[in-house]
Amino acid sequence: MSPRPASISPRSDSRTPVPDRTRPAVSVGLVVAICLVAANLRTGLTGVGTLLPAIERDSGLSASWGGLLSTLPLLTFAATSPLVARASHRFGNARLLVAALGALTVGTVVRSLPSVVCLFAGTVVLSAAIAFGNVLLPALIRRNVPAHRIRGVSALYVTVMGLTAAVSSGVSAPLSHAVPGSWHTALAWGTAFTVAAFLAWLPRMRHDRPEAGTGGSRAAVPWRSGLAWQVSLYMGLQSLAFYTAVAWLPSILISRGAAGGTVGWTLFSYQVVALAAGSVLPLLTRGRHDQRWTAAGASVVMAAGFAVLLSAPGLTAVACALLGLGSGVCLVLALSFQSERAGSAGEAAALAGMAQSVGYLVAAAGPLLLGILHDATDSWTLPLVVLVVLSTVMAGVGYGAGQDRQVGHRSG
Repeated sequence: MSPRPASISPRSDSRTPVPDRTRPAVSVGLVVAICLVAANLRTGLTGVGTLLPAIERDSGLSASWGGLLSTLPLLTFAATSPLVARASHRFGNARLLVAALGALTVGTVVRSLPSVVCLFAGTVVLSAAIAFGNVLLPALIRRNVPAHRIRGVSALYVTVMGLTAAVSSGVSAPLSHAVPGSWHTALAWGTAFTVAAFLAWLPRMRHDRPEAGTGGSRAAVPWRSGLAWQVSLYMGLQSLAFYTAVAWLPSILISRGAAGGTVGWTLFSYQVVALAAGSVLPLLTRGRHDQRWTAAGASVVMAAGFAVLLSAPGLTAVACALLGLGSGVCLVLALSFQSERAGSAGEAAALAGMAQSVGYLVAAAGPLLLGILHDATDSWTLPLVVLVVLSTVMAGVGYGAGQDRQVGHRSG
């Protein structure tokens, strides 16, 4: 039987699974296991930027090939994410996650080998493995965490993800000068987190029951659901803003007269504010399921940050604070929506697959688009205007994604 069209259902819909009050409290072991997975979702990627000059010099890569190496993970995320829901239905979330962590280890090691072919092949493998982790984590949270704890657990794993990403950015270059093998070894240091996560999830495979083995129907990717598209576009636009800021903010600040030595600290402060904002969000929204105004408001704050950066170059610190505040809230909401707007773990995997496929396609276009606009105008004015407009659009999309409803769909 072909999948039925997706529909939107309120939380009180009879199709909603067993009430969350029947679920056991969240265990410390589960939270640690989730955080260990989160520690792997950016660590292997963020260190590449600081190592890229050395990689290009030693491997003979041109700037274009270096740019492709940086964009390849986002393109791989977009291509791989829709496949995860089908695989998780057949094999089970925990089993598939363990396999993905194993693949992540292999991809990381292959990428660090002294070969340009291995550099790109390993990047594709580890990026595909991370894409599986990106999609499976919301599904596992949806299955194992009570609804009123989802946003808190999501904020915690986003914080861990951000901290390890920042550490990777900071230590990769110094590590390449301190260990044998130079940048090859530095590319592989994150395997310590991967092995720890693998060992933490290995025992949980015993309790994993694939839906296919129990006769359950597979949740189809909700391409026809308006709510799913709002969640997906919200994920995409906030990712575009983040990756664009990380890629071009230093160049924008230097063009406005900032000293090269202070740009790194400015970017660091932006990420610290984002982490802080994401961490306190669950405390400020506890007990509130409707997040329309929170999602829209955070998007407006981001638009204001880009607007200040455009119109008041002397207020860089204010602009970065606004961007960090909005970015941190938007990221936590974008990830938690992928769990909260689904009625089951299977639907969460399907929704997360769609949201991250669409989202990373949009995100991959952001840095490229701004670079083209800057080259065409020899100015950052038009690129920043575009970011203000896109952030305003994100406010409307976030208002829709934040409504207290669920994407309901079934496949026969």
